[in-house]
Amino acid sequence: MPIRPAPDADLTACEFFAGGGLAGLGLSLDGTGLRTVLANDIDAAKARAFRANHPHTPLIHDDIWNLVPAQIPGAPDLCWASSPCQDVSLAGARGGLKARRSGAFWGFWKLMQGLDAEGRAPRILVLENVVGLLTSGEGRDFAAVCAAMAEAGYTVGALEIDAGLWLPQSRPRLFIVAMRGAEGPRLAAPVQPFHSSRLIAAWARLPEAVKTHWAWWRLAAPPRRNLDLATVLEPEAPCFGEAETEALLALLSPLHRARLDAIIASGERRVGAAFRRVRVKDGQKLQRLEMRFDGLAGCLRTPSGGSSRQYVAIVEDGRVALRRLTGREAARLMGADDAYRLPASESAALKLMGDAVAVPVVAALTRGLFLPALTGQVSGPADAAA
Repeated sequence: MPIRPAPDADLTACEFFAGGGLAGLGLSLDGTGLRTVLANDIDAAKARAFRANHPHTPLIHDDIWNLVPAQIPGAPDLCWASSPCQDVSLAGARGGLKARRSGAFWGFWKLMQGLDAEGRAPRILVLENVVGLLTSGEGRDFAAVCAAMAEAGYTVGALEIDAGLWLPQSRPRLFIVAMRGAEGPRLAAPVQPFHSSRLIAAWARLPEAVKTHWAWWRLAAPPRRNLDLATVLEPEAPCFGEAETEALLALLSPLHRARLDAIIASGERRVGAAFRRVRVKDGQKLQRLEMRFDGLAGCLRTPSGGSSRQYVAIVEDGRVALRRLTGREAARLMGADDAYRLPASESAALKLMGDAVAVPVVAALTRGLFLPALTGQVSGPADAAA
């Protein structure tokens, strides 16, 4: 059935580059968090998925650059932007924020400036992106985003969060969080796991004027993850035939082949993830199949995102079965439950999920950072340790 909004929520959010609306699911906390009052996306297929799952939330299907403040209802408490990441991705060409797609952030920022001029600026701004933003443009892109927010009077900080702490998918993402008129829980210094060494290095490169507006946001690490890849799989999904399986296994490097042989020899039933990569050896590009049996899938990506569609590998009774990851399995790996309506096309479903944000990560940020800041219920001194 369609996913309902949080009708009784007093706090409101706008979701830009919304995709299928997974960020909104995490923000709502099943009706106890923030209510999304407006969403926006330029992609027609994603707009259809959003409307199918959030029929009561207004959606503007248009380029972010075309939006104007008059289209934004009231004064939203939080504005979320999962702006396109292809041009700053570690797997991409890294053209930076000046490139057409990732430059869409500045369309979002122009809209925020318009709201600010009318006295309707959100108290919290969130930019979600790949961790490649930390080093894109030799660090200038990250600095530019932080500087824009700081110059507008926001306190800005960032967290690098891997969805693998909650879900059986390795998916590190960067969350830049800026607050004005709200005080979020913070630390006196960076602390793992959400303040990584690369985030600290990016912070060190920031101009001093930006550092004076910086906060190391405090967020509690979750309990140990109790899900693994096998728990989200569809047991009846068909596997490849013997010829196709052998052709794929022939792409294994000697190291990965040896690991697989050891698992087969153990006699255990093991479930893993596999994906094809292009590796360079002796100056030549070779297509390789790489496997992992650590209970995690690799990071979900879109078909054009630098990595092919993932496979599921099942080792049992001395045999290896391979098949493609399904759209429903991808949705589960993003934290969307089975009530979520996926596109009929497997390719479209995988693209939708590959571009999405993991629901439990957004929920953790909402519960541990956004709501305490917006309700004034920050516990302990602002610089207390975690």
